Amino acid sequence: MDWLKDLKTYFMPSISPVYDQEFLPLGLFFQWYKRQAENSQEEMGLALERENGLISTWKTKILPLDEKTLPLTISFADRLVKFLLWQKGAFKIYFYGPEIIYQQIKKQYSLQGERAFDVDLMSTVYQQPFSVIKIRKEELPEERQSPISLGGHFDGCRLGFDLGASDFKVAALQDGQVVFSEEIPWNPQEEADTAYHYEQLQAGLKRAAARLPRVEAIGGSAAGIYINNQVRIASLFRSVPRELFDQKVKNFFLDLQRQWGVPLVVINDGEVTALAGYLSLNQPAILGVAMGSSEAGGYIDPSGHLPGWLDELAFAPVDLNPEAARDDWSGDRGVGAMYFSQQAVNKLARTAGFNFPEEIKLPERLKEIQSLAEKGQATACQIFKDIGTYLGYTAQLYSLFYDYHHFLILGRVTSGRGGELIKKQAEVVLKTDFPQLAESISIHLSDEKSRRIGQAVAAATLPEIKR
Repeated sequence: MDWLKDLKTYFMPSISPVYDQEFLPLGLFFQWYKRQAENSQEEMGLALERENGLISTWKTKILPLDEKTLPLTISFADRLVKFLLWQKGAFKIYFYGPEIIYQQIKKQYSLQGERAFDVDLMSTVYQQPFSVIKIRKEELPEERQSPISLGGHFDGCRLGFDLGASDFKVAALQDGQVVFSEEIPWNPQEEADTAYHYEQLQAGLKRAAARLPRVEAIGGSAAGIYINNQVRIASLFRSVPRELFDQKVKNFFLDLQRQWGVPLVVINDGEVTALAGYLSLNQPAILGVAMGSSEAGGYIDPSGHLPGWLDELAFAPVDLNPEAARDDWSGDRGVGAMYFSQQAVNKLARTAGFNFPEEIKLPERLKEIQSLAEKGQATACQIFKDIGTYLGYTAQLYSLFYDYHHFLILGRVTSGRGGELIKKQAEVVLKTDFPQLAESISIHLSDEKSRRIGQAVAAATLPEIKR
């Protein structure tokens, strides 16, 4: 990528992470490319189709293609499609624009291409074969959305849960008051038998239910993709053999609902993050990011609705560096999971000189770095500042795709002093490189308890109790 070396002089960040000097913010590249192409007559258009005929569209000018601009535009198109795919979700992409760009995208997004992981997961999520289709500009489908309103129900006796990779949280609410909450360690990603997941969650819910006179509704938050309470993709079940997915995993929460006999709603943990922000701030236009075992994203639009998109920002790219850390699940480089999670802390810590025995897992490594940061140890503090640098530049990237004014961060990585360092450094980046954006976006960090159990409490408000 010789062209990339030349371009660094045009859009290098003013502030670089100390332990990731090659970080190349994707938002800066998108911003630079847009400026270069603003007077061009060439155009590219995309429509992404997901469930029930819902359509998201995107049109953009591109540079006139020649030997120099072709690799630029191929990279631009690849990262744009990748981001939109994991923001919106799709099993079918309609494309108009240059044939050479279309052929590149079609090749990449096939079961034999570089994005085979994305193709496979999207096919699984929407239970449809994935395809990329060439169309004429006038054939671009119209935008069709179906925003939904969820949560904010505080009446009655409710249980909430938030399922993470190293622990899960349960909460009991009675008429809006939290009467019980607990964090329960577990290790779901390494368990192939779903009886483990079911029994662990049931035991936690029963402990919470014991604090209530009755249970009238249950709401849940979990990493992954859920449609009508069905599990389509979930990292919690990564060890369950694929051939047993439909039998053991798909209806996991429907089985739980039958067991309890009350309304039950489960949605993505990122969406619950945004909901938690909405409930605490009483303001719409919120983008929420939970930093735990991975990155979870959720968005509530300016009208106070969930758009119904995937918002799986763990797989959305944030770094253009071709040598960026590779995500071990998707196989792609520079995606959000490696920048806003326990994995990010581990990545930076190893670069900073920390050596962890193999038997020490990521949650324990995070705790060690957090403990050092609480004591003011400079290297540990810098690790969280570096995540803040990532966050500041990614806030600008997200602003290109989301209309938001409040950026809520929470999750285990934001606990303690580390969360304050992340927030403060992100604000420094915004004020330095994006002063206008700094005026329109506020970064919020929940109080310590909410950072850890806030999603379980917000999830409890999801179902409506019909009396």
